[in-house]
Amino acid sequence: MTGYGRAEIQFENKNYILELRSLNSKGLELNTRLPIHVREIEVQLKKILGELLKRGKIDLSLNIENMSESNAKTINVAAVNQYIEQLKGIEDLDRSELLKIAIKLPDTLKTEIKDFDETEIELIETLLKKAIDALTEFRSDEGKILETEFKKRLDNLEGLSEEVEIIDPERSSKIKEKLKSALDTLQAEIDQNRFEQELIYYLEKYDITEEKVRLKNHIDYFKKTLSSDTSNGKKLGFIAQEIGREINTIGSKANHAGLQKLVIQMKDELEKIKEQLLNVL
Repeated sequence: MTGYGRAEIQFENKNYILELRSLNSKGLELNTRLPIHVREIEVQLKKILGELLKRGKIDLSLNIENMSESNAKTINVAAVNQYIEQLKGIEDLDRSELLKIAIKLPDTLKTEIKDFDETEIELIETLLKKAIDALTEFRSDEGKILETEFKKRLDNLEGLSEEVEIIDPERSSKIKEKLKSALDTLQAEIDQNRFEQELIYYLEKYDITEEKVRLKNHIDYFKKTLSSDTSNGKKLGFIAQEIGREINTIGSKANHAGLQKLVIQMKDELEKIKEQLLNVL
């Protein structure tokens, strides 16, 4: 969702510079910094931003530079005189000294602003759309980089899942041996049928077949969603949560040092995916 867009144009001795900055956000947050005489169209500009940018914390800045010499600022005589009278009550100075202080205070200088017409409104809206196009292109370039990163992490997750498949039969055998060894140390007669039943029940508690299948399905679904043309950042976030749920369940059932190590590596890869998902629209 991060991005930057800028557009500039000159019109009737004025230079219009519009800048957009976008940061990550769960929803759409719009902040504008506009010249006073332009603020009447703030709602229109925000509507355009919302329709075209969808999500993100968007900051819009518009600067209008008057290139004409006739735009000199004029002194607000009434404000200056009021400041001088107030300053007299604070310090007994010459009027010239008080004037030097007063002229630096707020609202002592003003610029005459011409009426805001329809032509200027259309110009600013056109400028905004150009800046949005530039920001969207910036986002798109960043998205291509993120797509490569996601695919790399998903490939790593699939590789680790394949290692889980390899190590799982060995894990089951070791669990059986561990139980048999514990019973042998008791040096007591056992019902072999009952033992087999309990063993099956015990192994079912540690069986991760369903988790492995769901994990593979979630990874495949993530890839499919990643390749779609629609905005899908939130959806990818939900899928990542499901992937994390399956990895955590495998970890809780592991009872095997080698498998636990693989789980930690999978969590690390998933965490890197989640960090980058904040950047996806």
